Amino acid sequence: MNRVFVAMIAIAFGWTAVREVTEPRAGPPAAAAEVVDAALDLRVARLEGRVDRHPLFPPERAPDRRPMKALTEGMVDTALTAVLLSLGLAGGMSLFLGVMKLAEAAGLLTVVARLIQPLMIRLFPGVPADHPAMGAMIMNLSANALGLGNAATPFGIKAMQELDRLNRHPGVATDAMVLFLAINTSSVTLLPTTVIVWRETVGSENASGILPTTLLASLIATSAAIGLCLAMQRGWPAPAGSAREPEQTAGVPTPGYATWVTVLAFVGLAAAIPLSVIYGRALSPWVIPVLTVGLFSYATLRGVAVYEQFVEGARDGIEVSLRIIPYLVAMLVAVNMLQTSGALGAMTHALAPLTAWFGLPAEALPMALIRPLSGSGASGVMVAAMREHGPDSYIGFLVSTIQGSSETTFYVLAVYFGAVKIRNMRHAPWVGIAADAIGVLASILAVKLYFAWNS
Repeated sequence: MNRVFVAMIAIAFGWTAVREVTEPRAGPPAAAAEVVDAALDLRVARLEGRVDRHPLFPPERAPDRRPMKALTEGMVDTALTAVLLSLGLAGGMSLFLGVMKLAEAAGLLTVVARLIQPLMIRLFPGVPADHPAMGAMIMNLSANALGLGNAATPFGIKAMQELDRLNRHPGVATDAMVLFLAINTSSVTLLPTTVIVWRETVGSENASGILPTTLLASLIATSAAIGLCLAMQRGWPAPAGSAREPEQTAGVPTPGYATWVTVLAFVGLAAAIPLSVIYGRALSPWVIPVLTVGLFSYATLRGVAVYEQFVEGARDGIEVSLRIIPYLVAMLVAVNMLQTSGALGAMTHALAPLTAWFGLPAEALPMALIRPLSGSGASGVMVAAMREHGPDSYIGFLVSTIQGSSETTFYVLAVYFGAVKIRNMRHAPWVGIAADAIGVLASILAVKLYFAWNS
């Protein structure tokens, strides 16, 4: 991500420098006092998001804002905007993390884990059902499905450590490791809570409308990732030669529901997707209130100390909002520099015929490229796109769906494989890249279907 970030800034500066040197200066400006007053009003208006250009300065009478001066002003204004956005995110993030803490304390994570356990046993025949790796993988995928990213990462690292105990070739990824990470990076997402909060923060009137699009896109991406992984593992066989004996570590097996219960749950989930797409605009206002009341009620019936657990989760929301400020400032400033310099516009104009061929607007292309590299960077690109085009526009829905239905593939590969010192990842990166591409295409399909039924 460092190289991408530096490249964005270098391109923006270079493009602006060329424009500064080559573009002719405008005619004589308006009276000095008039220009100063109007420029101050213009900056306030931009910060408040009310207008992009002050009425005193229509395009044909704009003051002499040279490209480099515009770049400087945009950098300063965008940095302030990023901080204000992060602080505005704190309230919604605290609410959602507080509610999800109730779900975790009430055992909802265990319910989801028991539902997917029969499926996991069939996907990972080489991992004993009573091995700690199986329990850790199930808990990781369950936490990801519920949007509990903070809980998912420790389970994921624990799963990799336990899978490495079964590894006959230390330093080389096993089939089970690659498949686990393929599912992890394209994990089915039931509740993209963070994206919903971002959409609320930038003024969406239908923030939870991405629930059906995210679910459909992540289901398609996960199915494709599993199929690709199983097909490609034959082309990357484990190395021949000496192998160590796996450690036979027994654990407490995760008790699963009967197979018919799992099948019934997945059938119900599949049936809910077309209904939520068709009636999404009518159902979306109900989603957050019903979810909140339902989880509060479930936690209360389970004997959870509702107030204390909610406050504990809400505290995490404040910390998360403050922690992302520097990342959001960095990426929003970089994106704004590309926009202000004109480099982003030139790139999107050049690529528009190609990306439009399969339904991806050129304005959403940066999101598709950055998402596998950096979660915070993708958040910045998503927010910038929603602020420019509107959170409830086609582009706003598309970037939100891409963000909610995918993962930072290369970050996950680096962290999880690094935790067990895997040097030979075999086909894992290729599966991840292919799944990301399919996830983008699935997001386009899901959003197009949503707008077709709800326009």
